[in-house]
Amino acid sequence: MAQTKPASRPSQVITLGCRLNSYESEVMRGHAAAAGLDGAIIVNTCAVTAEAMRSARQTVRRAAKENPGAPVIVTGCAAQIDAAMFADMPEVTRVIGNHEKMQAETWQPADLFGDEEKVRVNDIMSVKETAAHLIDGMDGRARAYVQVQNGCDHRCTFCIIPYGRGNSRSVPAGDVVNMIKRLVETGHHEVVLTGVDLTSWGADLPGEPQLGNLVQRILKLVPDLKQLRISSIDAIEMDEALFEAMADPRVAPFMHLSLQHGDNLMLKRMKRRHSREEAIELAARLREIRPDIALGADIIAGFPTETETAFANSLDLIEACGIAFLHAFPYSPRPGTPAARMPQLEKSVIKARAARLREAGAAALVKHLDTHIGREAEVLIEQNAQGRLPDFTPVFFDTPSGEAGRPVRARIIGHDKTRLKAQAL
Repeated sequence: MAQTKPASRPSQVITLGCRLNSYESEVMRGHAAAAGLDGAIIVNTCAVTAEAMRSARQTVRRAAKENPGAPVIVTGCAAQIDAAMFADMPEVTRVIGNHEKMQAETWQPADLFGDEEKVRVNDIMSVKETAAHLIDGMDGRARAYVQVQNGCDHRCTFCIIPYGRGNSRSVPAGDVVNMIKRLVETGHHEVVLTGVDLTSWGADLPGEPQLGNLVQRILKLVPDLKQLRISSIDAIEMDEALFEAMADPRVAPFMHLSLQHGDNLMLKRMKRRHSREEAIELAARLREIRPDIALGADIIAGFPTETETAFANSLDLIEACGIAFLHAFPYSPRPGTPAARMPQLEKSVIKARAARLREAGAAALVKHLDTHIGREAEVLIEQNAQGRLPDFTPVFFDTPSGEAGRPVRARIIGHDKTRLKAQAL
């Protein structure tokens, strides 16, 4: 059994999974420091795939081995979904739920280690609110991430995340605006809105405002904000006010679409709410509004019952939508989801299709990078000699070219198939 008295050194937070997890890790880091929690190892887990669950267990074991005697605290989606599994691990001192991890009082050492209660995970479906938490950015001072929503009301047949995050909850618009004002005052050039199901923001608030309303309020009430970026959205939920907001040059010309597949039958079996045709139409409309926009997308390879023809429709969707940044996932069954009970494909088929999807995505990225060569552009420096364009394309310089968090004017002179190469002007 791991020791329960922390040593006198700062606690370490290990983050697995999505950007929202990264945001929440920074909140926990702040809570732990404020509470005087020293010497603990906090593992913030992911549960999006079966591989993510395996990685969480491996990370816990490695952390315990590399930090003998340190208490190991496991939290995040994997801990929320399967608390008993982590509680049975001898390396683990405490298991903390997704709701509990965001509460400052959780991290008081006297409470955290005051008894032998190993599991502190409540019913996430009973949580009705999401509080606003302010952090001082994550990518140096280049950009700050603001969580405006948590949870998901939809039940895609492959997805376990609602059982780790609970139902959709929104941060009130006034709280969001105030957070962004403070971040701008502390020098952040860019703010990114994040959530589990971002386009469901507002459905649980008085008057049921939509995400586009929030974006427009931010642009109006925080005039000194240089750039607002929107993270992944559900393709079917983009409202008219959000389309209008995308025309504003202060909104970054980038959108990541949760597409998941390019075949209509597979989309129905996934219980997605959009069709292939609607995805293509959305991409075309976004490009009409912002000709400089770059699109990203998630696509799953090897979903149960997927035929070669259905898979070919996913491959074709990359070009049909003009996807520049593809996140390709091999399907893996998650116990407790409807898709896990469907007829499964051979693992070798899934692996091969995922590889073909990644290959198509790599080719699409090169095509996107080629379009930038010879242009002048503004690069937001993140660290050292690296940064990103407003459309989120990564850029590198041969030498340090500016202060982190500040934009630099540059000429694009080439690429290495994954990033643009630039010269500062």
